[in-house]
Amino acid sequence: MSDAVKIREHPKAEEIYMIAGWRQWADAGSTSSGLPQYLIEQTGARKIGSIQSDDFYLFQIPGTHDLVRPVVKFDQGYPESLETQHNDLYYAEHNQHGLLIFLGDEPQMGIERYAQAFLHIASTLGVKRIIGLGGVYGELPYNKDRMISSTYSLPELKEELQAIAVNLSDYHGGASVGSYICRRAGEQGIEYVSFYAFVPAYDFSSVSQVANSIRIENDFMAWLGIMQRINHMLQLELDLTDLEDKSKELIELFDSKIEELDGEAPQLGVRDYLNRLSEEFVATPFTPLDDVWEEELRRLFGQSDADDRRDRDPE
Repeated sequence: MSDAVKIREHPKAEEIYMIAGWRQWADAGSTSSGLPQYLIEQTGARKIGSIQSDDFYLFQIPGTHDLVRPVVKFDQGYPESLETQHNDLYYAEHNQHGLLIFLGDEPQMGIERYAQAFLHIASTLGVKRIIGLGGVYGELPYNKDRMISSTYSLPELKEELQAIAVNLSDYHGGASVGSYICRRAGEQGIEYVSFYAFVPAYDFSSVSQVANSIRIENDFMAWLGIMQRINHMLQLELDLTDLEDKSKELIELFDSKIEELDGEAPQLGVRDYLNRLSEEFVATPFTPLDDVWEEELRRLFGQSDADDRRDRDPE
């Protein structure tokens, strides 16, 4: 299986973690594909390896035109570019930790060989824990913290996840690439944790005058919610200020779009519908227990210091 894996650099950090995403089925809000690419750019990660793609993808499916074919672009007869599936591994160091970022294309066939190739990377490079990313669309408020669902490969990881405001998944159905790898990782004793964000999407197909649906393509709020948990879990201390700003801008943009839609089709009752969603939704914001204690201790000691000053200076 190592024949499918090409690694040209072996990082030497004492603790190495991996964040993995795919251009895949479960990629709502580009959580699985966009967030890893964002992290690669933000951390300045360099490419250090790949999984060879030859055996994992179809060229065509009979009866379809270009559903799975690579995309070629010609310029006056010359093939300027050819977009094929690829599975690349990047590396950066941050806060004394090694961070691998994997971004690939969900395989169309050979999933068992693909999963073993992926896990071969983790075992070869001594990865302590893999974090897999995914996203699913749902009818949720766009201006509230995203719900995050989680799965894990080893039973001992459950308690840690219960402390970081995630819903432990009871999903039963077709497996995504991350779900498949999660099971195989557990069989090899490898720590694999997934975070699936629920991304807002709204269906207005019953009203012909407007678009059938509205959904968020790049859900920065989902990315932020996941990265807050990863930062805490892995002690990475990545700066999330940019994602916080992008999340605020996303809400403002969505507000303006909803106002525009409400004005064009008041019979739809879009604003009322979204207000009801927001009122009924119970958010589970990420507030780690140790952060709560730290804030409480600061408050108590700050109050004590103030009391001491008043005792010394009655004025």
